[in-house]
Amino acid sequence: MKTYKISYIIFVLFLLQICTSCEKMIEVNTPDNQITSQQVYEDVQTANAALAGLYATLWDNSPLAGDQTGKLLGTYSDDLDYYATASTTGILELSNNTQVDSNPAVYAYWSSAYQKIYTANAIIEGTQNSTALPAAEKNRIKGEALLIRSILYYYLQQIFGDIPYPDSTNYQINQSLTKVASAEVLTRLETDLGQSISLLVDEYRNTERIFPNRKVALLMLAKVYMLQNKWSESEGILKEIKQSSLYQFETNITKVFNKSGAHILWQLKPKNPGDATREAAAYYFINVAPSNFALSQNLITAFNSGDLRKQNWIATVSFNGNAWYRADKYKNRTNNTTEYSVIFRLEEVYLLLAEVLAQQNKIPEALPYLNATRQRAGIASLILPLSKETFLNEVLLENRKEFFTEMGHRFLDLKRLNQLNILFPAKPNWKEYHKVWPLPQKDLLLNPNLNPQNNGY
Repeated sequence: MKTYKISYIIFVLFLLQICTSCEKMIEVNTPDNQITSQQVYEDVQTANAALAGLYATLWDNSPLAGDQTGKLLGTYSDDLDYYATASTTGILELSNNTQVDSNPAVYAYWSSAYQKIYTANAIIEGTQNSTALPAAEKNRIKGEALLIRSILYYYLQQIFGDIPYPDSTNYQINQSLTKVASAEVLTRLETDLGQSISLLVDEYRNTERIFPNRKVALLMLAKVYMLQNKWSESEGILKEIKQSSLYQFETNITKVFNKSGAHILWQLKPKNPGDATREAAAYYFINVAPSNFALSQNLITAFNSGDLRKQNWIATVSFNGNAWYRADKYKNRTNNTTEYSVIFRLEEVYLLLAEVLAQQNKIPEALPYLNATRQRAGIASLILPLSKETFLNEVLLENRKEFFTEMGHRFLDLKRLNQLNILFPAKPNWKEYHKVWPLPQKDLLLNPNLNPQNNGY
């Protein structure tokens, strides 16, 4: 029986892999020793294996992989410099803001997200149609898959604007989808996240917080509300998260990226025991000039000399009389037992709360949430009076110093606050239309219904 269950799980993972193909497969009978996709969701163990397969691909290659969104949007904005001079990945063009619709990095980002969305849709459909899964398990599995899909759509909408929004695995429908307007994507996300919130619970199903809970879904809904200028709705949600006994603000700067922190909402566990986080590898170089990513001088000058984040999260690398700076938030590159890739942490809740309160002219109430990370960093607290414009600029700056190389914060924060044009001095090729990336040429050719291409490309 044990061998049979293992073969079930292996088949599930195989099924998830082949399901991401864009090609229509020939229909064949299921071998006698395998189970159909419908049977996967008639058993808790195999249904959990399907969900585990989705989490595994998030770590390996997705917008939520520790280094993906951070490095691409970091170099696309002004937090990272890219030093590869003969790259075929397309990252150099993103760094120079000269990307075109055939850019391989743009296509890889887009296609990996939609592959995971297809898998999430398969899980959602499977659990919905299941007649055997216990109600609690059914809600949990569907709720997590729906949340992951929503987070992926959030990043796609922010980066590409109008996007297709497949919510099924039906090939005939998906191959000819049209784009959904960016504002409508946000409306759909409201609905999907609301459903996820109703299905999930606050209690983590793993003490290491490697699976998202209801509070993560609430955080995403608050972010969506902010993009729609629904400040009071977002405020209520963020305060609920902040007041939860699940979370505690981390006051020790050296422990922020320790996997056991009570300030962590969700993190991804490395694929193998002892593996480093993807961030630890992506930004590391020592005793040599950088060949990939280094922190920009523009970012370095944003820090006060006494800022503990500069001292603890940034390393200086000297070589041949020159100095560069690398992100050093994650320290363990071998035998890692203390660090996972943090996706969301409480500090983001604080700074988002400061922003939504300021947008409602509640500056005195907002100030402590802005000062919390400043005080932990050992720099002086801001004091009143502060104008709304000044306060929001300080929030933007604090986000930059707190979240560099994390989940594309700099680009997303600038975009939300309508300040992307401040990139002009640091990014000579920056144009107004660069607020979104081009839709990949390959998919436009496969599905002309995705036209027109984004303006400027």
